[in-house]
Amino acid sequence: MCSRNDLTEPDMLETFLPLCHAVSGVELSDVDAAQAELTRRLDPAGPEGQRIAAEMVRLCEAGEIANRGELPVKWGRVAKPTPETLDHSIDVVLMNGAGPKHRHPTGEVSFAIALDGDPRFDGQRAGWVVLPPDSVHVPTVTGGTMLIAYLLPQGAMEFLETV
Repeated sequence: MCSRNDLTEPDMLETFLPLCHAVSGVELSDVDAAQAELTRRLDPAGPEGQRIAAEMVRLCEAGEIANRGELPVKWGRVAKPTPETLDHSIDVVLMNGAGPKHRHPTGEVSFAIALDGDPRFDGQRAGWVVLPPDSVHVPTVTGGTMLIAYLLPQGAMEFLETV
């Protein structure tokens, strides 16, 4: 589905900056309130959300994002946290299974796109998925395939050993 090497081109970064702006300043401790606020700021079902989703799919198909590894998880970095990304790292994964267990010291906000089937990311349908600060999970997509952009405040993530 996705191949080629990571390319962090300014034009590609422009696709993801609206996500950074939507996430900026949102308190992630209250997951429901955060998801409601994110949807208010940038509705995944609205014109801007659909434009971003279509561009992400195009970039994936061109091999410019989520182009490392093999399914069930292909991944790629779009940007490290910088002032331009409002201090969020941006990564994209293509998933149809489980990924590595990790912790989010500052939380995580994902913009999840359904590609096939009726997929769920950690049990949630496509759209915004919020994980609060200090959350730990084994990210898992069931029921299909998703393309997921995830933003990490300060780029903070800690991979954990699986027992």
